[in-house]
Amino acid sequence: MENPLYVSIFLFLCILIQSSAHGQSLRPESFGRRSRAAETNKISQETRTRFLLFRGETDKGCQIRLNHSDTLQQCGFNSSLPLVMIVHGWLVDGILEDWIWEMVAALKSQLAQPVNVGLAEWVTLAHNHYTTAVRNTRLVGQEIAALLQWLQESVQFSPSHVHLIGYSLGAHVSGFAGSYMSRKHKIGRITGLDAAGPLFEKASLSDRLSPDDANFVDAIHTFTWEHMGLSVGIKQPIAHYDFYPNGGSYQPGCHFLELYKHFAKHGLNAITQTVKCAHERSVHLFIDSLLHADMQSTAYLCRDMDSFSQGLCLSCKKGRCNTLGYHTRQEWQSKKSKSLFLVTRAQSPFKVYHYQFKIRFINQTENPVEPTFTVSFLGTRGERQKIPITLSKGITSNETYSFLITLDVDIGELIMIKFKWENSMVWSNVWNTVQTIIPWRRESLRSGLALKSIRVKVGETQQRMTFCSENMNDLVLHPAREKTFVRCEANSETLKRKIR
Repeated sequence: MENPLYVSIFLFLCILIQSSAHGQSLRPESFGRRSRAAETNKISQETRTRFLLFRGETDKGCQIRLNHSDTLQQCGFNSSLPLVMIVHGWLVDGILEDWIWEMVAALKSQLAQPVNVGLAEWVTLAHNHYTTAVRNTRLVGQEIAALLQWLQESVQFSPSHVHLIGYSLGAHVSGFAGSYMSRKHKIGRITGLDAAGPLFEKASLSDRLSPDDANFVDAIHTFTWEHMGLSVGIKQPIAHYDFYPNGGSYQPGCHFLELYKHFAKHGLNAITQTVKCAHERSVHLFIDSLLHADMQSTAYLCRDMDSFSQGLCLSCKKGRCNTLGYHTRQEWQSKKSKSLFLVTRAQSPFKVYHYQFKIRFINQTENPVEPTFTVSFLGTRGERQKIPITLSKGITSNETYSFLITLDVDIGELIMIKFKWENSMVWSNVWNTVQTIIPWRRESLRSGLALKSIRVKVGETQQRMTFCSENMNDLVLHPAREKTFVRCEANSETLKRKIR
């Protein structure tokens, strides 16, 4: 019998190879919105998709059958509450994945306002070759739309109170469901969790999840790393708000170097877990937003991850930032997608705190300097020691450098920064030799790197601060030595007293 680990990897590669070989011809057949809405009337009494409703956190689901009103009552459907419906993706082994039950439990237990929690279970259509499953996505979307239209007609339940959460192929299923609804009765919200890339990347709006499919569409992209021009998760923006944690291409803790950790946790399934780790991270980021209501991750509008890594995009003005996950702020000015970026931890809770640092160095030597620094923080709630900083280019003249630093804990309001030049011993020896040969006088301060102040912007609070050297008579940085910077404001002593 074949090892399921190798089978999983083989099937993963088959997706990429067959997608490349067949191209867009295998995409679901395209229809206009009006003809799609008419198609839902042809759905029979029995659907291929099973609709399950969950009464509690550990409930395995009660089936609602289309056009059988008695099943609504039997399953406890409450028409006065919103409906959140989970839509799974392609299934390699035909078994529903564990994250589904984790999300059901979180939705049932963590919300201040209760909701109906359901699952669109399309196992028989999803447990096929990937390209066949792709063809089936439109049918599943059509059956979901038929259910929502029936709820509207039978119990006056508005589609605007529906939130579809679709993972991988399920994201596009949700989009198709939205496209089968009439323009006057659109689905309220669709969330795409790392929507599938093969056969959908660069497809037309009608052939994938798009902002047209609901009143509000948000998407989380976590595995857009490309191989042979293809990626597991779709890379292009497909929503009103598209979130790209850690740039979206890959996720911390999911590298193959982490395989030994996965062996400890998952045993023989470690390779499979490593392969799907980044893809499924989108799901766990969403669940995390439910489990940690007091630690919501903030993402920021930016052109790309390179710009974000320079700390250039930490503005929240005019809707330039938003919350990742269930509690995303549902507001937008146009159908144009907004791409937002953020950094996360490798495990839950995923939230980090983003800081932009702007430092103006004065290189008073004749040659370029390529130092490595560490920075330590002292805040009103805690401290963090020796965070490494490597500049992208050497310091050649009077120039301002901007970069992003993230902390995995909230240390409160910053009151002190310690900056250290962590260069090689060679630099230190040269520097010490120069100091021995040439005694330091006032004019000799012109040699080396000078740093007068550090400007900081905190993404989560939007606070701006300037830190000045504690000793304004000595602004020169020396290798292997640490300099202290304090708030330039006159009330810095008051800030110090805030330390707990």
